[in-house]
Amino acid sequence: MAKGRDFTHQALRDWGWDGTETADDVLLLVSELLTNASLHAGGCVELVLTSGTALRIEVFDATTTLPRRHPSPQRGLPGGHGLYIVERLSDRWGSTVHDGGKAVWAEIEASRLTSGRPAGA
Repeated sequence: MAKGRDFTHQALRDWGWDGTETADDVLLLVSELLTNASLHAGGCVELVLTSGTALRIEVFDATTTLPRRHPSPQRGLPGGHGLYIVERLSDRWGSTVHDGGKAVWAEIEASRLTSGRPAGA
């Protein structure tokens, strides 16, 4: 997961989207999606980031089992919170089945990544 976060951080820097609170949210989204792939789908096959009017994060794995939110995660206890975090931090999220597995994706509007920049940025 560290490699995925490093890759994402560098992409955000290259696109001029680092240094904001929303950029930190992106890193958390990537961590959650990669963790879910590791825990529930045998690991990540590919991480794809696409920039445009929105930043799209896609985590590909080798299973076709669609993600589902835990019905009642317990406050203060680990586990079951990942998709709630993804839902809360992203503007949209979902999953797409393809040959050989699925992609779980999340999007954040680019305007959120460019607003609230620190002074001098």
